[in-house]
Amino acid sequence: MKTPTDVPPIRRTAADRVAAAMLLVVGVIHLLPVTGVLGGSRLDALYGLAIEGPDLAILMRHRAVLFGLLGALLVLGAVRPAYRTVAFVAGFVSVVSFLALAWSVGGYNAALHRVVVADGVALVCLVVGATAQWRCRRRL
Repeated sequence: MKTPTDVPPIRRTAADRVAAAMLLVVGVIHLLPVTGVLGGSRLDALYGLAIEGPDLAILMRHRAVLFGLLGALLVLGAVRPAYRTVAFVAGFVSVVSFLALAWSVGGYNAALHRVVVADGVALVCLVVGATAQWRCRRRL
């Protein structure tokens, strides 16, 4: 099995810079909810939801931590080409699953609509970045 260090280096081409930039944008989008780990008032501001009770507060704060991990992976993929494939896969899974859930359930509030829009932007960035990454790998 190949490890990230076994992946051949990518030449610094325009496509490489596009792939890195798109991962960086998606990483920042995923790092924004990390402030939710600070507690209920931040979660209210992020999602427009009253987080009532310790159970939901724990789950939502843990969700913020997981977004931090995913955002860090995406940023790592932007600066370390060996991690790009796993970063793109993780980004696609996160964004597509959220958008599918939002679309299938519907009826969300205005704050959650902002999250849907942000994930739509993230999806476009992932498609552009993954295409650029594929072009970089194809040239090796």
